[in-house]
Amino acid sequence: MSDPLLTALAIKVDSGDTAWMLTSSARVLLMVPGLALFYGGMVRRKNVLTTMMHSFIAMALIGVQWILIGYALAFGADHFGLIGWDWGYVGLQSISHLKLLDGKDIPELVFVMFQGKFAIITPALISGAIAERMKFSSYVVFILLWSTLIYDPLAHWVWAPGGWLLDRGVLDFAGGTVVHISAGVSALALILLLGKRRDYPHGAILPNNLVLTLTGAGLLWFGWFGFNAGSAVAGDMPVAGDLAGLAFTNTQTAAAAAALVWILIEWFHRGKPTSVGMASGIVAGLVAVTPAAGYIVPLWAMAIGASASLFCYSAVQLKGKAGLDDSLDCFGVHGVGGAWGALATGLFCTIGATGLVYGGVAQFGKQALGVAVGAAFAFFGTLVIGLVLKATIGLRVDDRQEADGLDLSVHGEQGYHLDAL
Repeated sequence: MSDPLLTALAIKVDSGDTAWMLTSSARVLLMVPGLALFYGGMVRRKNVLTTMMHSFIAMALIGVQWILIGYALAFGADHFGLIGWDWGYVGLQSISHLKLLDGKDIPELVFVMFQGKFAIITPALISGAIAERMKFSSYVVFILLWSTLIYDPLAHWVWAPGGWLLDRGVLDFAGGTVVHISAGVSALALILLLGKRRDYPHGAILPNNLVLTLTGAGLLWFGWFGFNAGSAVAGDMPVAGDLAGLAFTNTQTAAAAAALVWILIEWFHRGKPTSVGMASGIVAGLVAVTPAAGYIVPLWAMAIGASASLFCYSAVQLKGKAGLDDSLDCFGVHGVGGAWGALATGLFCTIGATGLVYGGVAQFGKQALGVAVGAAFAFFGTLVIGLVLKATIGLRVDDRQEADGLDLSVHGEQGYHLDAL
């Protein structure tokens, strides 16, 4: 005879919602190898492996950290609106595979895995700013500390019941503040601590394989449907229902508009539409629509994506004048694009709140608060972590290692062998 308790629990689980969340989780994880390809193609041949390893090590290290303490810190029982903690959540001890997520019809373990993929990709995004010069050992320690001290608390503030920014009405559908602003401004802090590459900006710093970059951009676009549409799990509707469909549509719309506008701007400004420009535009649009995906109508998603390319393109052009070596434009695309998307949510939202263009002055103020708090916390927190590491184990490889390339000097490997080309 079957166990009545197990039968009752099985009836509560919605197989469609659960299947969608499993699929979304897998898509978000696929974004991490996509990011590795996206970043890996844009660095020099001698640094392609170490650049890709920055993403892959995050899958391993933060994948373990999230199970052990990350989920407990982000989504455990609220403490003063600042942090979560539940001893039963440490190592997921008290989360049975039969336990449903509160108020939902999916197993909580599925939600744990979905959110865990966000925790993995966020520190990996930062690596785009410090490519070709940061010690791999220091990067490993940094992302562990950063995820524990910066990402997990910020995720609690914005997404967890009781989080103080959530309670104040700050909207972040899928990670504009938690993921992109935090990664972008943290990248800026590390850039200031590390300094420029030894031959930047006057050396020949050419991408090794833009085919990889375009392939990575395509995988990011595909995975982003899970990133955004899967975040409908936080809404009141069915997880695989109307809200997921809206977020899916807005994701596609914003990315397409941004890609088109970026290459048009580049074509006009530089005389040629490039593959790097196309890839950058795709990501800029995806970043900007992320916080707004479930709160706006598609025409506003198109406007947000198009505007994101204008703002992010301008930021990328200005980095040289500012003397910043943001190797792969993490701050210019994720920091600027994430901030614009979070503010644009307060301008254009019609679902869940009323934006400024519809008379909702208060919501725009709430979004500005979220941007300011998220940026300040991530920036200064990263400075502290970075300064401690710089004073102890060091942040940067030596000049000889940088000249030889990190693939060979740090990993003892080469991505490409000349005799095989």
